[in-house]
Parts: sequence; structure tokens; C-alpha cells
Amino acid sequence: MLRIRDPKESLAYYQENYGMRLLDKIDFPDAKFSLYFLATMKDSEPSPEPGTLAAHKYLWSFEGTTLELTHNWGTEDDPSPCYHPGNDPGDGFGHIAFACDDVYKTCHELEVENSVSFKKRPDEGRMKGLAFAYDPRYIQ
Repeated sequence: MLRIRDPKESLAYYQENYGMRLLDKIDFPDAKFSLYFLATMKDSEPSPEPGTLAAHKYLWSFEGTTLELTHNWGTEDDPSPCYHPGNDPGDGFGHIAFACDDVYKTCHELEVENSVSFKKRPDEGRMKGLAFAYDPRYIQ
């Protein structure tokens, strides 16, 4: 689970850059937060409209891996720093991993065509062939 400030921004980021699909959205009005569940799927694979009873059932029977994004209502306009950026002392979060056919080509497309920023490119550092991209709020 990742906490997000701006659902529109974060959903667009994961959908447009990583080909993820929104499987479901669940609102909790009493607690003032929403959950968004995304997954990578084949374009030909159908899924119900997010937020429907059919989507809720589909989500809980989905056999793949999902990414859960949590939006605490009202945080989108908060000017303070956003949550833990990861990999700092005391942080428990490191990164989310995606497999791709060609990490060099994928990084080039993300950076040049989609303006994604990177903490580490494939040939930087000791770990070759791995990259770490920042999300819209610069969490890697």
C-alpha cells in the first residue's frame, strides 16, 4: 500500500507509465479515505467498472498482484512534505518492482516520452540492469 495525495495524478502516473489498470475504488466516507487497486493485465482481459459490486467481487478473486493506493481525503492541498520518500534511515519502504523486456528501452521511454525522473538509471551504481524511478511526488 502506498499513500497518495492526488488520486488523479497518481492514477494517471501508474496507468500511463506502467500500463496498470484500475480494478476497483472503494470509498470510506466515515473515515474519510479511499482505496484504489491497480494491476497490470492484458488489454484483452475484461474487468468490471471500478466502484461497482462486480468490481469488488472481481478484485477479491483476482489471481494477479495488485497495487493498493490509499488517499486520505484533504491531503491533496497539504503543503508539507509527503510521507516517507523511502530508503532513508528508519524508513521501511524501498520500492515497487516491475519486470520489463528491456530495462534500457523502458527507462528511455519513461524519461524522454513521459518525463519520469529517476533516482538510479540501469548503468548507474553497483547494481547494473536495474532502475529506480520516482513517482509524481518523488517517492521511488
